Amino acid sequence: MMSTKLLRFGLYFLGIVLFTSCATIRQGEVGVKRTLGKYSDRTYTEGVRTFNPFTTRIIKISTQTENLEVSLSIPSREGLNILSEVSILYNIVAKKAPELLRNIGPNYEANIILPVFRSAVADVSSRFYAKDMHTGERSTIEKAIRDQMMIHLDGKGIEVEAVLLKSIQMPRSLARAIEEKLEAEQQAQRMEFVLEQARREADQKRIEAEGVRDAQLIIAEGLDQKILQFKSIEAFLELAKSPNAKIIVSDGDLPLLMDPNEVMNTSSPKNIQLKN
Repeated sequence: MMSTKLLRFGLYFLGIVLFTSCATIRQGEVGVKRTLGKYSDRTYTEGVRTFNPFTTRIIKISTQTENLEVSLSIPSREGLNILSEVSILYNIVAKKAPELLRNIGPNYEANIILPVFRSAVADVSSRFYAKDMHTGERSTIEKAIRDQMMIHLDGKGIEVEAVLLKSIQMPRSLARAIEEKLEAEQQAQRMEFVLEQARREADQKRIEAEGVRDAQLIIAEGLDQKILQFKSIEAFLELAKSPNAKIIVSDGDLPLLMDPNEVMNTSSPKNIQLKN
């Protein structure tokens, strides 16, 4: 009876030992053995790994992209404090995992990433105006913060992929002032467009008027006395071809046509009607 209990206890103890001496490392993770408080230089990738549960543990670290969200007050160049929601996208370099655990520890987010981020964001944002965080300068600010962080994190096994300013909450009075300024700039641009369009229309009309004037000058210069006399002779010849009876009166320049019947029926020269 006693031997049966001992056997059961032995099997139970062996099962516990076997269960606690295995670790499953998933994809997107690396494992580092810590034996008697000392980290190994070797990293283990996905799979089942065995170890001595009495002296060794396997510390697992994710190498996937992590999103660390932070809420903080950002100082601007004007000295204003602006509330912002920020996402820090980072990952751990697999081969640097043992060194990261050895030098910083498993709580690396609180120990180094957040302090470096707060220092970098304060340094970078203080060089920009508050309105820049609502314009295309936001991407410039984000990249500058990321670059500043990587200066301090270089070689530590942490790669910052991006810093994203997700929301910017300015003081109400400042937000309204920025909106009014942007509206004024848009109105000025719209007025400049209208004035430019009016200048183009005026230039077009001036060019058209100059063209008409030049054409009239050319025509006027070409109409001399000899041409007018030649045109008068042509008109006499055309009138002479007509079969109707007519009287042509001319001063040598322009022909005048008179109806003979009307001339005969007129009692006074004053009533003669001339047809051109």
